Amino acid sequence: QVQLVESGGGLVQPGGSLRLSCTASRNIFSINAMGWYRQAPGKQREWVAGISSGGNTNYADSMKGRFTISRDNAENTVYLQMNSLKPEDTAEYYCYAHFGLRFYWGQGTQVTISS
Repeated sequence: QVQLVESGGGLVQPGGSLRLSCTASRNIFSINAMGWYRQAPGKQREWVAGISSGGNTNYADSMKGRFTISRDNAENTVYLQMNSLKPEDTAEYYCYAHFGLRFYWGQGTQVTISS
């Protein structure tokens, strides 16, 4: 099993930046892939970005060039650096881990972009 703990959400103005963190309860070398989804009120959950155990990264088109996913294996942590934030980025952001045959989820962290 994998427990995931997210942090780093908050309220920022448009154009600002935030860095989300997701710390896993086990060595992330053993996890196939990790990443982030988000869900805005009244909308379906949307995939944001992912990173494989080998470090390959992928992004949703609307996040390319603004968001960067990275990992620190020593800290068992995956980060999501979000720049040039827009009001439409407002959502609850969830970390996930694909481990074995299962997906595990964090509790979510709220990101609000507003002036």
